[in-house]
Amino acid sequence: MNSPTQPSLTWRIARHAILMTGTIIYLFPFIWMLSTSLKPADEIFMSGFHLLPQKWAAVENYTTALTQVPLLRYLFNGIVVCAGILILQVLVALPAAYVFAKIEFRGKHLAWGLVMLSLMIPFQATAIPLYILLYHAGLLDTTAALIIPFIASAFGIFLMRQFFRGVPNDLIHAARLDGMSEFELVWRVLMPAAMPALIAFSIFSVVWHWNDYFWPLLVINTMELATPPLGTMFFMNEEAGTNYGPLMAGTVIITLPLLLFFLAAQKRFIEGVTLTGVKG
Repeated sequence: MNSPTQPSLTWRIARHAILMTGTIIYLFPFIWMLSTSLKPADEIFMSGFHLLPQKWAAVENYTTALTQVPLLRYLFNGIVVCAGILILQVLVALPAAYVFAKIEFRGKHLAWGLVMLSLMIPFQATAIPLYILLYHAGLLDTTAALIIPFIASAFGIFLMRQFFRGVPNDLIHAARLDGMSEFELVWRVLMPAAMPALIAFSIFSVVWHWNDYFWPLLVINTMELATPPLGTMFFMNEEAGTNYGPLMAGTVIITLPLLLFFLAAQKRFIEGVTLTGVKG
């Protein structure tokens, strides 16, 4: 007899079947992308369903992807841009979140309301004013143009504030009694304690900006400054949109760093999202 506190075997089988079906549907485009990157051109549009290639062309496709355009350069640009944005976002978000979570000041509720309001405004709505501002500053077609608009992250401030609200006030008072300044308190006490939330935010930030195609397309014209998604567009132009094997191989290479980054940090990511999600 089944325990009243445990679901029945039928329900457990059905639940896992539903989850597996959803997983397969979600992963199928990525599986097809990987499959296409292994096939020669004459097999890609063959009739019928062939997940594995009949004739392997992995070496040719991946070699072409790495040599046809400077793909490694695009990957390096993506790392520089994502790392620059993340570092600056952390420098802004941690002190701001601490102030909103633990310090009382006049106009605090209004300021916090403005932060939350900015979460509701899509980036595309502010893209043209930002573009004009960068044009007058002479920063278009530079790496700075890819980084500066994202220095302040309302989502980062919100996520860190949620975590800091759960930090005991006694810990902060003890640090102040030890003679720590507010600056030291944020970086020497709160930042190590907030590492799970910080890693969770890092994954959100890196994934968003690594995959961003809209903003680099607006501000970058030089091929050498392209980020990975924009570099894919240059690759498609080079190949006239017909050589899909190397194109998919390049896409696999671009996707791989994100996958490895998430797998390395998934435990802290889940922990950080859980801890920040239960705060009032």
